[in-house]
This record gives sequence, structure tokens and C-alpha cells, in this order.
Amino acid sequence: MEHLKPLGLCNQEEMPSYPAETLVEPFAQAAWDRYSDEELVERIRHGNPAVYEVLMRRYNQRIYRVVLSITRNDSEAEDVMQEAYVRAYQHLGEFEGKAKFSTWLTKIAVYEALSRVRRLTRTGSPKSFSDESLDVMDTVKSDERDPERQMYDQELKLVLQRAIQSLPDSYRSVFVLRVVEGLDVNETAAALEISAESVKTRLHRGRALLRKELERRAGIVAPQIFSFHLSRCDRVVRNALQKISASLTDL
Repeated sequence: MEHLKPLGLCNQEEMPSYPAETLVEPFAQAAWDRYSDEELVERIRHGNPAVYEVLMRRYNQRIYRVVLSITRNDSEAEDVMQEAYVRAYQHLGEFEGKAKFSTWLTKIAVYEALSRVRRLTRTGSPKSFSDESLDVMDTVKSDERDPERQMYDQELKLVLQRAIQSLPDSYRSVFVLRVVEGLDVNETAAALEISAESVKTRLHRGRALLRKELERRAGIVAPQIFSFHLSRCDRVVRNALQKISASLTDL
């Protein structure tokens, strides 16, 4: 995205001044929420190219998830995202508003991801997997939960992420868009350029495979469930000793 650098994208210090009628703090995301995607596109077309950053920030999570579901590689996903954003920016004049901007952008990202996978397949470049790249469902919030509960949540999230990543390519992308991102059937169909019926079928089969994979993984870890972690052991022993000590004092 080097040629977009003068526009100030992703760099607050380089953000150009806005005309009076568009003088809104560009990085106060809430201030931009009242503008639709289409309104932001029009602002870009009419001389405010830096507003494109708002759209990128608005859809970063979705684009990352769908691209990762195709590339299954974290570093490749980031590269693809950048290429997709550049391509979308370059072709912004072709966006006619017949479909949602988010669908149009997602479709471009899907094209870029599929092209990248095809190139990697031809060159025989290996895919790498790590816990850091399994970010498809990185939405678990702590809600001030205790460290032990947060650890359980993290372990569950990793199990779900690995299970989703094990789905066949065609099912995985549909599952991510429909279940993780919450797109409806028609939006998913438009983004992946398949029929609505195919979306329903793939989602149904994907869910069935996911259940089987989770059951398999559950069978693997069954001997370790309900384990009594050291922190809990220490807490119970400490509390019991305190109560025993108090009862002896009362005698």
C-alpha cells in the first residue's frame, strides 16, 4: 500500500486536513458510525481519500476472518488484506451501489485470497499453522472473569478455531461468513459468488462436520476434563487449613 501513504491511511500524524464541511476527528470511530458505507464512499470520491481508512477499520475484522478462512496462514492473510484494500480503492469508481459496499469489498478480498492460494499451490510453498494464526473467532471477552475462567475460555476458543480450520475450504468460508460474521444467506452467496441454496447446503454440511470434529476432540481430551488445577488445589488446602486452625483455637 506504499502508493497510498500520502493519503495518511493508518497513520494519524499524516492525516490531511479536512474541508470545513467534513471536519470530523478521523480516528474517533464512534463519530463516523452515523455515516453509511455509501456516504463514506461518496466523500472519498469527492476529494476526501483519507476517509478510506474509516472503511478499512470498519471491516478489518470481517476481511481478516474470511481471508484467513481461505489462506489458513496469518502472514498471508495480512498480505492479502492489504492487496484487497488497494484493489478496492483503485476500483472504487466502479462501485455502483447495487450491492452493499461490505459485500463488494468482501468479494474482492475473496478473489485476492483465492488467487494467493492458487499461486502458493503452483509454487509449492508450504502453509504454516500456529495458535497465533487461528484468529477466526477472536471475540471472547473476559467480562472481568477470574484468571481461571479466562484460561478455560481461551482453551475453548482454540478448540473451536482448530475445528473450524479443519473444515474443507468450501464449507469453511461459508461457515465463517454466516456464523462468525453473521452475514445472511444472500450476502454470503453474493460474496462467494455461489447460489443461496449452495450456502445453505454447505453450512448444513459444515456444521455436521464441525460437530463430528468437536466430538472427536472431546474424546481426545476427555481424560483431562474436570481436572483439579493447581491453583484450585492450593486454594482449597489453604482454606481448609485455616478452618482447621480456627477450630483448634476454639477448643
